[in-house]
Amino acid sequence: MLAALVVYFVNVYLSVSKGWPGALSLLDDDGNQQARVQAGLYLGAMAVALLFVLSTFRRSLRADAATVSAINASLIRGCFWAVVFVGLADATISFLRVEGLLDNVVGVELTKDLGRSQFRGMYVHLPLVAAGILFGLCTRTLGFHWLALLIVIAELAIVITRFIFSYEQAFMGDLVRFWYAALFLFASAHTLLADGHVRVDVFYSAMSRRRKGAINSIGAILLGMSLCWTIIYFGFKGKASIIYGPLTKFEVSQSGFGMYTKYWMAAFLAVFAITMLIQFVAQLFDAYADVRQEPGGMSETTETADLSDYEVPDGATEPLHP
Repeated sequence: MLAALVVYFVNVYLSVSKGWPGALSLLDDDGNQQARVQAGLYLGAMAVALLFVLSTFRRSLRADAATVSAINASLIRGCFWAVVFVGLADATISFLRVEGLLDNVVGVELTKDLGRSQFRGMYVHLPLVAAGILFGLCTRTLGFHWLALLIVIAELAIVITRFIFSYEQAFMGDLVRFWYAALFLFASAHTLLADGHVRVDVFYSAMSRRRKGAINSIGAILLGMSLCWTIIYFGFKGKASIIYGPLTKFEVSQSGFGMYTKYWMAAFLAVFAITMLIQFVAQLFDAYADVRQEPGGMSETTETADLSDYEVPDGATEPLHP
């Protein structure tokens, strides 16, 4: 699943940007060499996955799940810091531009360039995204609390400037929506890891650990992965797709002097689908480990822990950590 995800985006680039026919064109009579190459990439991905499994045969499913979750956490962490950097920079540019101060800071020519979404996206946003990813690799926190705090500060700034100073600009609301969308969509995979999504639980809590693992395994494949692949497929199937189209055109809103970050909303949906798909793979490993009754897992402590699992020092009346 993870190898196919990488190959799929390689083929999206080849098919949509370079005009290659796609792997499915082999089913037609006019399938050519390029289609064979694209289909071969999927076969190669399957071979790589098989070789990895065979070379790590004694590795536990819990360890694989932890590795996949760690990789996903690094990806999400980089995305969080990227939107923080892009939001602060773009809001600053928009403020200077709407107040007519940008000419004095960067000059007339660069001001005109920054008024074009393609220039700002290519030469301002993308370098900041790269910096955010690098910064995310150097930190341990996922950044959820920092982004939530920035949303509160941005919203508070709107309230103060509107009702006290009678001042409000379009970029201020854009900044709140930009950060809130990132917080909501990026945090979904981490919430899945922490089992924090709301369950409508009628029978699940009374089931055995093994049966819970079976249900989670089936749900991860039939419900979770299928939803993620649906978003990815319809988002990148063509130049006018709901995700690919805004990204390649650096689409912006019609507010004039607002932030040039509308196309990032489409990117957020892609990040949501990709990170959730990766996390569902980790959940599948962990859930099937429950089916095989392997030690460890999130639910084990709640099902098996009792007072005998804890050491109580002399004179203490409360159980401490095991």
